[in-house]
Amino acid sequence: MAPIPRLRAYEGPALLSYGFRPFFLLAALQAGLTILIWLPFVTGHLVVPTAFVPVDWHVHEMLFGYQAAAIGGFLLTAIPNWTGRLPVQGTPLLVLLLAWLAGRVAVTFSALIGWPFAMVVDCLFLLLLAGAAAREIMTGRNWRNLKVVVLVGLLLASNIAFHLEAGLAGSADFARRFAIGVVLLLVALIAGRIVPSFTRNWLAQQGQGRMPIPFGRYDKVVLAVSAAALGLWVALPGIPATGLTLALAAGLHFVRLARWAGDRSWRNPLLVILHVGYLFVPVGFALTAMASFGLIAPAAGTHAWTAGAFGTMTLAVMSRASLGHTGRPLVATAATQLCYALVVIGAVARVCSALGHGPVALLHVAGLSWSLAFLVFATEYWRVLTGTRLASKASPVAQRG
Repeated sequence: MAPIPRLRAYEGPALLSYGFRPFFLLAALQAGLTILIWLPFVTGHLVVPTAFVPVDWHVHEMLFGYQAAAIGGFLLTAIPNWTGRLPVQGTPLLVLLLAWLAGRVAVTFSALIGWPFAMVVDCLFLLLLAGAAAREIMTGRNWRNLKVVVLVGLLLASNIAFHLEAGLAGSADFARRFAIGVVLLLVALIAGRIVPSFTRNWLAQQGQGRMPIPFGRYDKVVLAVSAAALGLWVALPGIPATGLTLALAAGLHFVRLARWAGDRSWRNPLLVILHVGYLFVPVGFALTAMASFGLIAPAAGTHAWTAGAFGTMTLAVMSRASLGHTGRPLVATAATQLCYALVVIGAVARVCSALGHGPVALLHVAGLSWSLAFLVFATEYWRVLTGTRLASKASPVAQRG
């Protein structure tokens, strides 16, 4: 990975100097606050003027609100590294930011403005993000990363499908699975490159020992099988062929994770959380396979992916990138480690709740713990994301490791 290029002469607010700054902050606030709204919304203690039913509003805002913001922040930061081009900042970044905010307002008040208009407004952000990513990658001739643009395009398609299915059929059952599958593939693709790379960089400084196996042919097989399994799950979630393919994908992902030498990184919280977060990927495949055979509720597997893999990996990447790209030491503070603990507790509690283990109150414990993880992150990293970059004496390898 090439070092971050120098920024253009920029005298505006630091928040708009790099894509990760506003989008990581808003992703954390969206994740934390949406859960606090959804809990009373789903129990009937709060009315939200949205055209979506409570479950669809919750799922949509998690996937296309918080998760889309996190993806946007990551891509707008990673693409300059991939291409060597200058990052999007200032007014163009503000346009993307306002498009995302407009989508959140439109979806929340879609019962008042109509779901077709809300769909148009809400889909604008992903359309602009895909266009910006494609332009930068193609201009920089970084052809191998065009697959990321394809996945963003699929996420846009799933958002359109979500609005259409919910508006016309009353519930977005198919589109919900479609969107989860797309985000999961994006997480698996990115994790396969950054987790072994970051782990190797740190372990190389610790001395001899087993090293992670970098992205290669095996990873391509895992992604191909995963895409096939998720395609079957989206279209035909309750048939034996789907369950068997999901189970195969689960086994492949367990082996993939074992190849990354995560057991050797236990002394580095910034690394451990990446491995813990990815563990939810094969667990989700295994639970969803069981659900395909009617053995458990489908929500267990989907929440292992969404609350577990998406939530944990998002916090891990946002905290690491925020520190490294603002010139701060790659050290997890007590507050950062608290975020990690809370998000894992929330994810495990949510999966257990879906499995029927524990009291009904466990759902609220899960939601509050998960929400608090992101709100603590927003509080802890507010100054990091809105302040100026510090002069860093660390080497590029140290910063990336």
